[in-house]
Amino acid sequence: MLKRMSDSLERLYAAVVAAKDGDPATSRTAKLLRAGRGKMAKKVAEEAVEVVIDAMHGETEAAVKESADLMYNLVVLWVAAGIHPNDVWAEMDRRERMFGIAEKLPKRSSPAFARRKVVALAGVRKR
Repeated sequence: MLKRMSDSLERLYAAVVAAKDGDPATSRTAKLLRAGRGKMAKKVAEEAVEVVIDAMHGETEAAVKESADLMYNLVVLWVAAGIHPNDVWAEMDRRERMFGIAEKLPKRSSPAFARRKVVALAGVRKR
């Protein structure tokens, strides 16, 4: 199953890369890529919140569908940021070797993981 998941993400990544030169009038992905990282980041955040809400309400089917949307938008952001899925897999492998498969790196483990300043996304109005 894991191999199938990584294969699916690889195919999705390749499709998003191919859409970079697509027509934004006919390709949602091309349109999103041209909208900029701020818009992409907003979409990732929106989908993540929807997954959380559906999961908290026990709406499993909706959470699964929103998770697929989240993964799509995350891959679009990866492409825009120059991140390849293999970069993420390598980091996951590194963490597994250090802490075990189910562990997240402690934020205090490195100065590189210092708390980042929260900044407003471009085009988002402040309240």
